[in-house]
Amino acid sequence: MNVLVIPEDFRKDQYILKPIVQAMMVAVGQPRAEVRVCQDPLLGSVAQATRWERIEPIITRYRYRVGLFLLCVDRDGDGNRRASLDYLERRAAALLTGDKRFLAEHAWQEIEVWALAGQDLPAAWSWPAVRAEPNPKERYYLPYAVQRGLTNEPAYGRRTLAEEAAQQYERLRQRCPEIAGLEQRLSDWLGDRRSI
Repeated sequence: MNVLVIPEDFRKDQYILKPIVQAMMVAVGQPRAEVRVCQDPLLGSVAQATRWERIEPIITRYRYRVGLFLLCVDRDGDGNRRASLDYLERRAAALLTGDKRFLAEHAWQEIEVWALAGQDLPAAWSWPAVRAEPNPKERYYLPYAVQRGLTNEPAYGRRTLAEEAAQQYERLRQRCPEIAGLEQRLSDWLGDRRSI
């Protein structure tokens, strides 16, 4: 299966999303899935990534080579984000035929939280506080990357922390209900495909 992950901005998010989605594909019984991150076009923001006018050309361009499209964006405290993602899923379902699927999910509150979910965090930090923080990248992720000495790596340590998190995938599922929910929707779709 070919999977195309569509981030709001691949320049940093690709380092987090690829290993975590690969771990998710293993969890749903697709260990040989080819996971790629969409780099053309660069959407550049969540506002662009949640516009059908930007998503539709990506689906049209890649639909003959991709079986699963996964849009992953930040929630950024937007209580309407899920509704906008549901809208994109409905539009994509009308465009895709056969055994192809478009799923969209938002990280609570930012993609960097998924990388932190697999870590043994400092004792002074609580996981509920990380999840509740409106700006977890600045408040938690960046200080943690500094503490770990990862600031000289590409994307400020995102690759290292996400690869470590992917190795603790069960912890990610427990700490981030949106990951568990996306995995369940993916598993349900795969089950439906097998019954066709």
